[in-house]
Amino acid sequence: MEKPNIVQLNNKYINDENSRKRYEEEEMRRRHRFIGWILVFIILLFILPAYNLVASYMNLQEKKEQIVKLQKQQEQLNAKTEAEQKFAKRLKNDSYVEKYARAKYYYSIDGENIYPAPSLLPK
Repeated sequence: MEKPNIVQLNNKYINDENSRKRYEEEEMRRRHRFIGWILVFIILLFILPAYNLVASYMNLQEKKEQIVKLQKQQEQLNAKTEAEQKFAKRLKNDSYVEKYARAKYYYSIDGENIYPAPSLLPK
């Protein structure tokens, strides 16, 4: 096997250049490590507010759904209240109260026969 014909000079300039290159490489590693830590910090800095933003958005969506449900419930209660008010207004009429009592509670006049028909109950 032949020896290579390359000879490395070992003088002060070459040693200084080699040590300068090693120093620059070490400095670059330090800079890269520092920049890496800064990037990790920045990522963490953005992740926490993003998480809070998503949580707030989800909470807002739940509140909107709850509002829709409550509005539907309010409409149902308004309709029921209106029906009850109409019924209360009808109960002020004596002839209606008489018909209602006869139909619902099977009240009768003496000598009268009652045959229940639930579908005919006045509303």
